[in-house]
Amino acid sequence: MGYAQLVIGPAGSGKSTYCSSLYRHCETMRRTVHIVNLDPAAEDFDYPVAVDIRELISLDDAMEQLGLGPNGGLIYCLEHLEENLDDWLADELENFMDDDYLVFDCPGQIELFSHVPVLRNFVDHLKRKNFNVCAVYLLDSQFMTDVTKFISGCMASLSAMVQLELPHVNILSKMDLVKNKKDIEDYLNPDSRVLLSELNANMAPQFEKLNKALLEMVDDYNMVSFVPLDLRKESSIRYILSQIDYSIQYGEDADVKVRDYDPEDNDD
Repeated sequence: MGYAQLVIGPAGSGKSTYCSSLYRHCETMRRTVHIVNLDPAAEDFDYPVAVDIRELISLDDAMEQLGLGPNGGLIYCLEHLEENLDDWLADELENFMDDDYLVFDCPGQIELFSHVPVLRNFVDHLKRKNFNVCAVYLLDSQFMTDVTKFISGCMASLSAMVQLELPHVNILSKMDLVKNKKDIEDYLNPDSRVLLSELNANMAPQFEKLNKALLEMVDDYNMVSFVPLDLRKESSIRYILSQIDYSIQYGEDADVKVRDYDPEDNDD
């Protein structure tokens, strides 16, 4: 059995930076992870690339040969990957051991994990190869400047959860760049009554029923929650990795003790 993280999220949310930091963290722990690049437009990496989609197809080649724009070209590249799951990708996966841990660094086009079936079919292929897979959804914490953006982020994450049907860990990235962390903490442990009041105060009255329904879905069913990631703190990376490992049953035979994460913990 193999283990895999599918690292997704909007463009600029810090996916590649997360992958790089995760790799360095695991290297320090003497734990082996393999990073797989699934972005055909990627150029530079801060981590060793174990498998690279650009060996199969690159965005520049797709755009030049087919006369496509960046977005259409990227969708084409991922669909080309989908057509080669049983050939190219299967051959690449054979290079890994049964218990290897892979981290897939994905492109940021939101349609890939909202309604286009490419990543869902990719996940199904990994499952057939006996991988336990977790979706790691990154959202830039600087995006969380008001309640409307919080709800938008929740809905985007929920869309990915419904599309992929995987264990899901939602991360607020770039916490080290947030100046007023108290504002962010309001969304880590949200009070639905306060959020609803704020929404209704900033929106027209005809949206009140919709606002209430959205917040009830997020609150009552506890469907979406976010974990902060501050890359300056080893404790933050360690905590998030423990949550992901637990969701895919990695190391379940080991006697691992995980303490609760404290956002104020500054240990390195």
